[in-house]
Amino acid sequence: MANNTISLRSLLEKEKLNGINFLDWFRNLRIVLKQERKEYVIEELVPDEPAANAPRADKDKFKKHMDDMVDVGCLMLATMDSEIQKQHENMVAYEMIQNLKEIYEGQARHERYETSKALFQCKMTEGTPVGAHVIKMMGYVQTLEKLDFPLKNELPTDLILQSLSGSFKPFVLNFNINEINKTLPQLLGMLRTAESDMKKDGSKSILLVREAKGNGKKVAKSKGSGKTKAKGKNVLKPKGAISKDGKCFHCNKSGHWKEKLPCLS
Repeated sequence: MANNTISLRSLLEKEKLNGINFLDWFRNLRIVLKQERKEYVIEELVPDEPAANAPRADKDKFKKHMDDMVDVGCLMLATMDSEIQKQHENMVAYEMIQNLKEIYEGQARHERYETSKALFQCKMTEGTPVGAHVIKMMGYVQTLEKLDFPLKNELPTDLILQSLSGSFKPFVLNFNINEINKTLPQLLGMLRTAESDMKKDGSKSILLVREAKGNGKKVAKSKGSGKTKAKGKNVLKPKGAISKDGKCFHCNKSGHWKEKLPCLS
């Protein structure tokens, strides 16, 4: 454990806090403190000292917090430039972090702006491997999360789909029509598979089509004008025998048919 602690603390010693690298320094600090189980020191206010008659467990918890606070505070001061040390040497670890966040919030805001701009403007050119392109965009998304600016809902997926080159238009169309819901790593895998299929098919675009659900009948499209020609004449034939005693629709007398109509003669 001691060797691991020394190894991780070297992350902070290699590049001290100098005023322009706060985000990187703070990220490394959290990694070290998480490994040492002391991250709570920079996240929680200094607790009040227990009363003299408080339970032993409360007194032990308070003592541990004080000891860890001193240890973390010394670590932070030791990994700062001298000018920044002077500004924070009389503060405890929690107060140091709050003050540094306030000072360097402008730096974080600028980094969020630049990362967001790069993400929204990122476009894939023809011939670029889709894996490299998507991984690059996923890196921007992860950076924004670390800067406390996570992209919500399907926005990261939509941005990646919109950034793809023209050869992926059929894939994007199919993805949107079928309302496919995938994580970014799963989307990356699907795009790599589609790219591989395109190469096997001679660089032709691949469109995955979902079979329509219905009664199982196939509908054939007609060639030409689209009009259907009837085979033979559809003639309405009367059912049963025709009564000769029926009345003429013209004179209202019985027995008049087409071949002899005395009422019209």
